[in-house]
Amino acid sequence: MSDKKDKDMPDADDLQKMIKDMFGKMGSGVTMPFPGFSHDDGEDAPESTDFDDVEMKSADAVFDFNYKPRDIKAHLDRFVIRQDEAKKALSIAVCDHYNHAKYMRGLEQEHGKIPENIEYQKQNVIVVGPTGVGKTYLIKHIAEMIGVPFVKADATKFSETGYVGGDVDDLVRELVQKADGDMELAEYGIIYIDEVDKLASSSTGMGRDVSGRGVQTTLLKLMEETEVAARNPNDMKSQMMAMMDMQSGRGGGKDTINTRHILFIVSGAFSGLEKVIKKRLRSGQIGFGAEVSESPIDEELFSQINTQDFIDFGFEAEFIGRLPVRVVCEKLESKDFVNIMKNSEGSLLRQYEREFAAYGIQAKFEDSAIERIAERAESENTGARALMTVCEGLLRDFKFELPGTAVSELTIDSDLIEKRETVLEKYRELGKRVDVAKAREEADLYAREFHEKHSIHIHFSDEAVALLGEEAAEQARSVLQLCQQRFKDYQFGLKLIEKNTGVGEFDLEKEAVLDADKFLSERVVQSYNTDTDTAQTDCTSENESE
Repeated sequence: MSDKKDKDMPDADDLQKMIKDMFGKMGSGVTMPFPGFSHDDGEDAPESTDFDDVEMKSADAVFDFNYKPRDIKAHLDRFVIRQDEAKKALSIAVCDHYNHAKYMRGLEQEHGKIPENIEYQKQNVIVVGPTGVGKTYLIKHIAEMIGVPFVKADATKFSETGYVGGDVDDLVRELVQKADGDMELAEYGIIYIDEVDKLASSSTGMGRDVSGRGVQTTLLKLMEETEVAARNPNDMKSQMMAMMDMQSGRGGGKDTINTRHILFIVSGAFSGLEKVIKKRLRSGQIGFGAEVSESPIDEELFSQINTQDFIDFGFEAEFIGRLPVRVVCEKLESKDFVNIMKNSEGSLLRQYEREFAAYGIQAKFEDSAIERIAERAESENTGARALMTVCEGLLRDFKFELPGTAVSELTIDSDLIEKRETVLEKYRELGKRVDVAKAREEADLYAREFHEKHSIHIHFSDEAVALLGEEAAEQARSVLQLCQQRFKDYQFGLKLIEKNTGVGEFDLEKEAVLDADKFLSERVVQSYNTDTDTAQTDCTSENESE
């Protein structure tokens, strides 16, 4: 009886196949990392992000951390313009955090455990600043430099329990995924949570009071020290995978992730926080005749933030207390946008140059255009993101109409920005001009391909090439594409002519471009006439000889 029961039970491979088939039909709205489970067998891998190209180091390499704050700031200076104070504060916090991790690792190896009398408050960071000033870029490049896994998420996507929205513990599990399953390395990663200001409860009772406070409370444990299950207990797919691992003997590894050395960085625009600070500053002006001084600019205002301001804004005191390092990112101005475009290694201008180069067009940005773009970007009030908005609007028609034409250079200057339609029309006319050398090159390329496929030599006359070039420019196509379409069936007629005449080389004149079918038909007819004339001539010669 038991033997029969054992035979009816699927083995690990069969169970895995059954589960994969089931999830393939059902679909899954949540993609989770599964330590010890390889994606090489065709299982749906987690969706990649912009930050997946960070080169991971081993955990031991992280413990050999030897960067100085100035080293990290110098690295950030290559990619992020301005924000000097933010770079300094972040560099110091990161160095302190990983130097402490290195020290604790040494003690653990020496004594077999971490001494209980050593206390350390984690240097978790809160970054305040308007959108588009480089907050995410700063954190991303720090993780890239150090070589630790990096996870970014928006606070608005999480709920307290995970049943509605995401589970904050999933952030820790995702670190394992980014560390390619290296649980130890994941415990030294960086978690970055943006839009954390949306978790603040509203003093009017109309904000995210319930879910926001709940997520704050849940994050408290993560930001200090706790153990997170490697698999989500509320996710059926994850639990089924755990069951398969146990059945196949792969379930003996570490099943929790400790957050002691995970660095948490949160950020937000904190719109409305300036009102809280102003109210506090004005309340300090005691006396009936106290003068009300002018409010300082935002950068000066944010530099005067204290813990009570965050509490009055709607954060729990325990939550804001877990974020001892406060970093302010300043609003970008026109001159900063100019600096970003000219000097940043991640300059958007390099991207546009590459995009035009893909169509054989050399794009060059003049200083006059860079200044105009910066001015327009500043008026958008969305930070560096506005550069893409402005450039896309200015260059969209050029990128659409110029590829495939005779235009090989595009000068982006103030005239193009201020008189866009006029300049675009000028380039349209330039695009209609024939680049004879380029047309000849493509026509000869087609002739070589034609010979390789059909063993027939063709040659385009200069007049034919000129006509092909003009027509290709008008249609915004290449001469090669035009030839491939127009002469796609020419091998049949030319083979027939070759059979009738013995001639295997053909000159294609301008008539072949003007009317390809008529030109070929006439040549085929002529080949038959030539064959008949040759036969008649041969017969006459024989009779005369007799």
